[in-house]
Amino acid sequence: MGPTAVGKTDLSIELAQKFNAEIISGDSMQVYRGLDIGTAKATSSERQDVIHHLIDVREVSENFTVADFVHDAKEQIKKISSKGKLPIIVGGTGFYLQALLDGYQLGGSQISSNSKIREKWQEFAVKNGKEALWKKLNDIDRKAADKIPVNNSRRIIRALEVFESTGSKFSEQANQFDIKMDAMIIGLNTDRRVLYERINRRVDQMMEKGLLNEAVWLYQKGGLKLQAGRGIGYKELFGYIEKKESLANGVIEIKKNSRHYAKRQLTWFRNKMNVKWYDLIADDKAVEKIKMDVCSWIEGDKK
Repeated sequence: MGPTAVGKTDLSIELAQKFNAEIISGDSMQVYRGLDIGTAKATSSERQDVIHHLIDVREVSENFTVADFVHDAKEQIKKISSKGKLPIIVGGTGFYLQALLDGYQLGGSQISSNSKIREKWQEFAVKNGKEALWKKLNDIDRKAADKIPVNNSRRIIRALEVFESTGSKFSEQANQFDIKMDAMIIGLNTDRRVLYERINRRVDQMMEKGLLNEAVWLYQKGGLKLQAGRGIGYKELFGYIEKKESLANGVIEIKKNSRHYAKRQLTWFRNKMNVKWYDLIADDKAVEKIKMDVCSWIEGDKK
């Protein structure tokens, strides 16, 4: 995850090829058919190299909610995992990603993480070791402890967190609480000035590729009346299409709104999610570091 124009797509494809993975889009706009340039979808050739999911699954006349995303993403995760492959979710829609990873029960009660409880048990594990942590779980929920290896501290901490948060044993609530994904969260960011320059340049490139044509098509389909029509990169051009403002002003607005959105994305990821950050632009060894960290995470889950 990370803000727009920071390098998520290229990295995801490289990781997918190395780790035998398939990619799930975590972007609320890439689900729409016909909106390719403004949503920065992976190209057709990139999608031939690596299988992508949740791209082009809705018409622009349809709505797509966070509940739809959680449901569809979970289905794809199951299918990908059943093939022995690694699911990689790529995107920048923070609430969608948090709802999936934290196991929100949308439309009903919510099962979210309790960071204070989790941090308490993380500190306990550091001070006392993995075996002592596992024994704590065994004392309160033997069935859960029997199914979770001593070395899988993340899973043990989750079970303890569920028990303290709800008063219910993890083993008795497995179907309800096991929704939370065991995930490594890779965050991409760079110096703000550099990021904003990349965003501005990307908008110019999108205009060169035909973004205005996409905006005209979307306007004719319903424009701001549609959920898809309220996306950054399209709504700013409707004024020009209606001959109310200049094209130059529309492009300036796209750049400004894209920069503001990037700032909001980063704020969400930092405050709401447990992200490990990397800078692909300033650190030429970042990709190799990420690969090593992913390897360590995968091996940790196997133990």
